[in-house]
Amino acid sequence: MAKDLELMEKLVSLCKRRGFIYQGSEIYGGLAGTWDYGPLGLALKKNIENLWWRFFVDSRDDMYGIDSAILMNPRVWEASGHVGGFSDPLVEDKKTKKRYRADHLLEEVGVDPKGMSLEDMAKAIVEKKIKSPDGNELTAPQQFNMMFKTSVGSVEGGDTTVYLRPETAQGMFVNFKNILDSYHPKLPFGIAQIGRNFRNEIAPRDFIFRVRELEIMEFEYFLKEEQWKELFEYWVKQMHAWFDLLGFDKEDIKEVEIEDGDRAHYSKRTIDFYFKFPQKFDEIGGLAYRTDFDLKNHIEQSGKDLSYLDPVDNIRVVPHAIEPTFGLGR
Repeated sequence: MAKDLELMEKLVSLCKRRGFIYQGSEIYGGLAGTWDYGPLGLALKKNIENLWWRFFVDSRDDMYGIDSAILMNPRVWEASGHVGGFSDPLVEDKKTKKRYRADHLLEEVGVDPKGMSLEDMAKAIVEKKIKSPDGNELTAPQQFNMMFKTSVGSVEGGDTTVYLRPETAQGMFVNFKNILDSYHPKLPFGIAQIGRNFRNEIAPRDFIFRVRELEIMEFEYFLKEEQWKELFEYWVKQMHAWFDLLGFDKEDIKEVEIEDGDRAHYSKRTIDFYFKFPQKFDEIGGLAYRTDFDLKNHIEQSGKDLSYLDPVDNIRVVPHAIEPTFGLGR
């Protein structure tokens, strides 16, 4: 473990020295979880973006690219479930008032927090006698919403509240009808984009791995419900093909099936793809079957028709979606 941390420190130092990545706002002491890309880092990042776009979008005739706005009508996030459910378990140092991820503290002492309720976490913290990094008592875990909130216009509060998007996916769902009307694609087809997301991480860590401002490369692949199992396996293979294209050794990539209770609220099946980083195996991408959760919720909340009319049998359906996601910074 000590050698892994030493290697990571050397990597951070090398990235700065060679102009790949700098600490954000460094002359003012920096800001946790923010990093700036230098000339070489930007060139490398652009190469990965362009290669991803060619592989998943330009080389196919069933994929449509968009670039949606970061700021969206707040009702989008109410419909998606983020306002009520996009949260992490937080504990607070009773003395210093510093806050930490409860699940991360549990992992550090060998406890697997997956599937644990807040009550289970509180019990484990007491049983394991877990203290804050400063050695102080901790509060009981509470849910902490990770969305950044801001205001538009000249008056704060009320109808002016908006959020920095926590995911790019909703931009593709709300533009589903626009793509249908403009291009008349047949199912299955995808909508893709590369963009910035913002997550108010309680404790950013591991260099550019867990940050508050991140770039995601992903697409929503729309299909009929009866097609999802076959196409899910197809996209598993395509994601491995992408990792092969990047030159990753096969033994450095592993699939992790996410169990019931640990998946996101919208997912019926999720596979995370883990890469062997210097510190440990950790997530580099994911594949989720989001069902028709998003389109149905947007239909209910917006009152708009987001269904698809099958040109063969003339039957309307609300398409389901499979979502391959890749963390660009990772």
